[in-house]
Amino acid sequence: MDAVDPKFHLSQPPELFARIDQEDIPDEFGESIVMTTIGSVVNWGRKNAIWPMSFGLACCAIEMMSMIGSRFDISRFGAEVMRGSPRQSDLMIIAGRVSNKMAPVIRRLYEQMSEPKWVISMGACATSGGVFNNYAIVQGVNQVIPVDVYVPGCPPRPEQLIHAITLLQEKISNERGSFKRVLNLA
Repeated sequence: MDAVDPKFHLSQPPELFARIDQEDIPDEFGESIVMTTIGSVVNWGRKNAIWPMSFGLACCAIEMMSMIGSRFDISRFGAEVMRGSPRQSDLMIIAGRVSNKMAPVIRRLYEQMSEPKWVISMGACATSGGVFNNYAIVQGVNQVIPVDVYVPGCPPRPEQLIHAITLLQEKISNERGSFKRVLNLA
């Protein structure tokens, strides 16, 4: 049996760790070089630090609130900090029906958000008016602000909203020219 480092004591037989210990790792540069672009680093930072603004308008807001809890744990995706101010958030989640009186407020809050900003339309009411086909309800929040990801359902489950956030993160990571926009060159 080989000599074992006195600081490292195996609780299992050394054969279980043989493959890991005997791998040949080329040590030409070690772990000191990372090849990437500045734009992909900026996108990586943006997608892993999404700060949503809670904007619950109806029953979908309960499902949005439950995704923050320990059962669904949205903090795994870097989006657990729900902000109440549009100036501190970059994601607006519209959860529920949008009335004609609320539409200008949503538009103003969207305009106050700093760039880059994204919108998730959550639920059938926010997406298409749902069962409320009347003059008082906006038949789709995309008539008021641009929407990046739609979440179907009445009400949609928290898993669906988490899936929408992962789709948004994928969209953010695939953006091009984000470094130029950071420097106001684009």
